[in-house]
Amino acid sequence: MEKNSKIYVAGHRGMVGSAIVRELQRQGYTNIITRTHKELDLTRQTEVEAFFQQEKPEYVFLAAAKVGGIIANQSALADFMYDNMILEMNVIHAAWQNGCKKLEFLGSSCIYPRMAPQPMPESCLLTSALEPTNEAYALAKISGLKYCEYLNRQYGTDFISLMPTNLYGPNDNYHPEHSHVLPALIRRFHEAKEAGLTEVTCWGDGSPLREFLYVDDLANLCVFLMNHYSGNETVNAGTGKEITIKALTELVAKVIGYEGTILWDTTRPNGTPRKLLDVSKAKALGWEAKVSLEEGIRLAYEDFLNNPMRAER
Repeated sequence: MEKNSKIYVAGHRGMVGSAIVRELQRQGYTNIITRTHKELDLTRQTEVEAFFQQEKPEYVFLAAAKVGGIIANQSALADFMYDNMILEMNVIHAAWQNGCKKLEFLGSSCIYPRMAPQPMPESCLLTSALEPTNEAYALAKISGLKYCEYLNRQYGTDFISLMPTNLYGPNDNYHPEHSHVLPALIRRFHEAKEAGLTEVTCWGDGSPLREFLYVDDLANLCVFLMNHYSGNETVNAGTGKEITIKALTELVAKVIGYEGTILWDTTRPNGTPRKLLDVSKAKALGWEAKVSLEEGIRLAYEDFLNNPMRAER
């Protein structure tokens, strides 16, 4: 990408999209195009086609998606599949039709099988069954990355895909029911501390292992790959390090300053037992994550405190 290349960031108001915009600006890119959902509904094919015909972006970061945690995924399976599949197909197809030089599609590590080998290499995609609690979302994301691959094969496009691990950071969603585990913990322990609660109950037994990547690290990788990678196989985005949910919970409590007791409701689902990405491919390309988990949680908590509207979502 040239510094004045026309770059469209789809989903620029979300956690990932806003981080990509910040990173592009930090690196001196000056011609960034964005549209709000009110200005452009990506699930409407005619709107997307008209936008691409008018703007002709040279590069596209496809970070727009309908996302949520275990509750949201389980309760709205059809919505998660339809909205994500329609959205991504519209954007990828219109980018191809309008001569986009390069598109980067962002998925999720949930595309890999529930019992995939650990750490999960890119090559384990579609080798066994998915985790049932987010199967609909995973199927939509698999369809997006496969459509990029098929366009490359059939039409010679340069469309790539990136699969991030669990993300957190500025502009996250802290909704009490529809957020992911780390922002949910930040909100829960903050509110417990403010209310002077002596105990907090968390879901499951704390045993699952998870990997977390600070969103600004992801954005740095997104720009790096747009400039340095082409290929049909996706690239994993993570730290290569994992932590139990129990240890994560204790770390969040420490950062926030909550000193009460942490209880576990074992009647609630744990989700996938382990999700660690093999990040050797990104490392071989010359990239590694920089922000430690504790530092990232401190930065995320600062964002939570300084942006009260985000706590209401």
